[in-house]
Amino acid sequence: MRRRRLLTSLLLVAAAGTATAAVPSQGAAARAVTPLDRVIPAPASVRPAGDAYTIGEGTRIRVPGNSGEAQRIAGYLAGLLRPATGFSLPVTTRGGADGIVLRLGGRDTRGLGAEGYRLTSGGRAVTISAARPAGLFHGVQTLRQLLPAAVEKETRQPGPWRIAGGTISDAPRYAYRGAMLDVSRHFFTVGQVKRYIDQLAQYKINKLHLHLSDDQGWRIAISSWPRLATYGGSTQVGGGRGGHYTKDDYREIVRYAASRYLTVVPEIDMPGHTNAALASYADLNCNGQAPPLYTGTKVGFSSLCVPKKITYDFVDDVIREIAALTPGRYLHIGGDEAHSTSHADYVAFMDRVQPVVAKYGKTVIGWHQLTGAHPVRGALAQYWGYDKTGAQERQQVADAARHGTGLILSPADRAYLDMKYDKDTPLGLNWAGYVNVRRAYDWDPGRYLEGAPAGAVAGVEAPLWSETLTTSSNIEYLAFPRLPGIAELGWSPARTHDWGAYRTRLAAQGPRWDALGIDYYRAPEVPWPDGR
Repeated sequence: MRRRRLLTSLLLVAAAGTATAAVPSQGAAARAVTPLDRVIPAPASVRPAGDAYTIGEGTRIRVPGNSGEAQRIAGYLAGLLRPATGFSLPVTTRGGADGIVLRLGGRDTRGLGAEGYRLTSGGRAVTISAARPAGLFHGVQTLRQLLPAAVEKETRQPGPWRIAGGTISDAPRYAYRGAMLDVSRHFFTVGQVKRYIDQLAQYKINKLHLHLSDDQGWRIAISSWPRLATYGGSTQVGGGRGGHYTKDDYREIVRYAASRYLTVVPEIDMPGHTNAALASYADLNCNGQAPPLYTGTKVGFSSLCVPKKITYDFVDDVIREIAALTPGRYLHIGGDEAHSTSHADYVAFMDRVQPVVAKYGKTVIGWHQLTGAHPVRGALAQYWGYDKTGAQERQQVADAARHGTGLILSPADRAYLDMKYDKDTPLGLNWAGYVNVRRAYDWDPGRYLEGAPAGAVAGVEAPLWSETLTTSSNIEYLAFPRLPGIAELGWSPARTHDWGAYRTRLAAQGPRWDALGIDYYRAPEVPWPDGR
């Protein structure tokens, strides 16, 4: 008996030693230095060299020059790093060759454009240089990913906080890199939208497309038509209170997005997807009778009354007020699934509405059905077709692109974040099929739409429709881990595109999302560090 117990003890000790050798300790993981190329989106150029830089008790964040914007970004960075590191990280305009240096302008920023940056790390300092503030901010997001994931926590964590030595030179492939949030099917508060903005900013997304109106709810206050928000915004899918943004609420979203270098693109869908407006004002209906509020999910049954003069008074007022609230260049007029509008009426409507957008100083974006009308010069068509989209419809979009209409690519079976991952996904829809993480990532925007010139592609966007979503946790579950892949398609050079390498980089984001409290889906095709 004593010999059996001794043998059992020896086996347990051996097993414990094997386990210890196989799984690095938390301290060992924390000491590892993240390689410069282990970030998302993949940088354009990486040159590892020299010693790592270590953030310590005496580290200062230096901002040479008098740029208030650069100082604000430095303050943002300090606010990110202070809780977990426990260091004071003072921001100073005093010169120096040590610390974290954020530099605007200079000879080494030539060729980086409005959003590019250069990050150089060595034993004494890590320097981020950019021609414009947006580039400086994007460089900060890269710096953030080069630090251990624990840096995202709100309480002090053990270091060290090291950044690998070398140089990253980086700039985006496309100028338009968007994400859409549908606040019409279900309403999301200002705080929830801000949380999503912070998540988008981490991956260099620069457009927040807000779907502000639909059959189920009107979400923005319009002074000249107040019942749109107070009545048309009073419910949502499945019933419930709904909600709307006051003008001050919307201004705050715009301000907060701008502080993260995202531009808000507001969408008022028309002439279809308009039941909330039709229910609010009887005169907008051809028969003069207001339909009841709608809380279902079917589409294509509503339409503004194209022949009526009041329709264009309504459109003019709405566009005027939203344009005045929106400093960004674009205004989205929807235009999809207008099944209750004849083709002739659709063309007539779009011909009258697009000049109204220009009248108030904005550039038109419409869903790709706009190409069946007459897109105005400079308009962008947002393509949401998928594998089952007919050849004639795809050809129509490609023809428009050849004649000068720019494209935003959001193929539903690749970029729609509300599609289920697989048959067992508890949230989302599947009308465009199941979209796993590899499918969302493994396509090239420059070669996606046959017949469309690569130069017509303005960028990509990841829409998230909210029929099944009610909480921030729901948003995160469907957006992560697919959103970073769409962000990489928009930012990184096509030559960096490689699923095998990407899935490894994506897996490394898991601990970061854990630290941030992001409720992501642990996709089985990604080798997450915890094995789940």
